[in-house]
Amino acid sequence: MKSKPGTYALVLRSLKNTSTQIGRRGRLRIVPGYYIYVGSAFGSGGVQARISRHCRKTKSKHWHIDYLLEEVDPIFAWYSNEPTNLEHRWARILSEMEEISPVKGFGCTDCKCLSHLFVMKKKPSLARFTRAINSPIETRVFQSES
Repeated sequence: MKSKPGTYALVLRSLKNTSTQIGRRGRLRIVPGYYIYVGSAFGSGGVQARISRHCRKTKSKHWHIDYLLEEVDPIFAWYSNEPTNLEHRWARILSEMEEISPVKGFGCTDCKCLSHLFVMKKKPSLARFTRAINSPIETRVFQSES
């Protein structure tokens, strides 16, 4: 992964039923399954720095995702270093895919998207996602799912 700007989808997994407070947004019910969080990183350090921050255990809480990451585990990230911000396009595409449910209002307080967090029971498919967005993406794996 390079320190270049781009767009990413962080794929997370929960093995338990729980809930957590998401800042002022309120409580979020977490169910076993997979979560996909879509974001972009066009500042210093690009996608590599942003994803590394998300994966750190100790950090200040700035975004909705920071609260969720206390309860779920990052499995892998899909990313693109395209110079255009694809975050909202990726979020729209995910919100239209079958078997994926948006978590209304999560991570999108500064835009008009339905959500930037999506939940599904089965492990998301890179091939399916790549076909849906119709552009190449790269993957970084954080842990195996054994």
